[in-house]
Amino acid sequence: MGREGITLRCKECKEENYITKKNKKEHPEKLEVKKFCSKSRKHTIHIEKK
Repeated sequence: MGREGITLRCKECKEENYITKKNKKEHPEKLEVKKFCSKSRKHTIHIEKK
């Protein structure tokens, strides 16, 4: 299977807020998405956790 589950971590507070899936064969680079962080109470960059 190509799609694997990943966890997204806030770049500012380092809290793991979101879980999503991506195809690691087609997109080997780390995913970066701007999402709402409930701890910081604002939109921040979320990066794929190792």
